[in-house]
This record gives sequence, C-alpha cells and structure tokens, in this order.
Amino acid sequence: MEWYWWLLIIFWTGGFGWLVDNGRTALRNRHERRLELLEAGKRERLAVEAANKPPEPVCGCTHHLAKHDKQGKCHELVEVPTAWDEQKKPVRFEPGGCNCQQYVGPQPLSQVYADELTDLG
Repeated sequence: MEWYWWLLIIFWTGGFGWLVDNGRTALRNRHERRLELLEAGKRERLAVEAANKPPEPVCGCTHHLAKHDKQGKCHELVEVPTAWDEQKKPVRFEPGGCNCQQYVGPQPLSQVYADELTDLG
C-alpha cells in the first residue's frame, strides 16, 4: 500500500484527534492570554490617569473642601440618626448639618522650581 493510504486510514480512525485537541487548547490559551494582556493594559491606563490627577481636597467627613467655609465649618446636609433599636443600631434618620469643624485633607502643593541634580565631581 502507498503511504497516503496509511495516512487516510489513520485519519478515518481518529488518529489525528490529539492534533485537533492540541490546536484547540493552544488557541484557547492564546485567547485567554490576550484577554489578560488587554485587561492589564486597561488597569495600567487607569492607574496612569489616577496618578496624573491632583489630590482631591476632602475633609475627614468625606465632603469636598467647597462645602466648608473659611472658618472650617461644613455646610453639607447629612443623615443624623434619631432612633435606635435594642442592639444600638440606628433605625430612623433625619437630615441634619455635618458636625465637622476643620478641613484635614491633603494640601495642594505649590509650584516649586528646583535645579536638576548633577554630579560635579
């Protein structure tokens, strides 16, 4: 018999199934790696964007600095608990003023000029 008949018999009996399985597995792994690379690129892009933003001036009460006056009093309305259950958990809330008194968030840095560091020696 010619060699191609042997090849055809092996093909008919499913002898190349391992080749098909290996190909499918390789394509699936390649696809998963590609998705992981795309997700890593997205995370990196978001991290770079977050790093380029200036710090948000947020008070300890989590309200923005714009909600505070020059004396540090916060003018934002918050939910104040008015009734509690037997486990001392609040059950009912009413709107009330925020009790914080002072801004404690990050201070924006001023622009400073500094010469480059060079090795003179």
